Amino acid sequence: MPETDNLPPAPSGLPQPERRKRARWLPSLVWLIPIVAAVVGISLLVHTLASRGPEITVTFRSAEGLTPGKTAVRYKDVDIGLVKSVRLAHDRSHVLAIIDLTKDAESFAVADTRFWVVRPRFAASGVSGLETLLSGAYIGVDAGKSTESTREFKGLEAPPVVTSDSSGKQFVLRALDLGSLDIGSPVYYRACRWARWWPSSSIRTGATSRCACSSTSPMTGS
Repeated sequence: MPETDNLPPAPSGLPQPERRKRARWLPSLVWLIPIVAAVVGISLLVHTLASRGPEITVTFRSAEGLTPGKTAVRYKDVDIGLVKSVRLAHDRSHVLAIIDLTKDAESFAVADTRFWVVRPRFAASGVSGLETLLSGAYIGVDAGKSTESTREFKGLEAPPVVTSDSSGKQFVLRALDLGSLDIGSPVYYRACRWARWWPSSSIRTGATSRCACSSTSPMTGS
């Protein structure tokens, strides 16, 4: 006789088994953290790329006052860029400042835009750049009006006397010797000061010296 015949009968009060659908799988909170972090990172990357302007290179004689990631580029006291890196040129004669301009400053990347380092300067004509003693040096900009775009510039070694948005003209005077002329030395006409020397364009050829003279006087129109 089979052994199953000896089993006791099943109690009559037990519930009948039912088939239930398996509950839908829900992601754990542990997986939500990296997903949210990835979404935030992608949004920040898109915002950074959208707000980034052109990258330009400005050459200077030395890197005095230039600090990568800190030195700002300013136009009318408004930051329009930041020095990304500074490196020495291959011939070691000058330095290259790599600058990231903002998106709004894209129009500054034209051929006649001028750059110079604003720092304390002491000359016979006076003192300038004292505000940088506390805030640090920065790169000043004179906006160009050219329609030719460029990404490489040669920085000025001294601030320009006449900027593109101010009145005045520039002249080139020739003399056998510059004598005691210094940055910003005044030029007088009938005992009236009407111009200053522009020393960064001083050129010596043989026995003749040339120096640009920038005038901001109304007399330049006569």
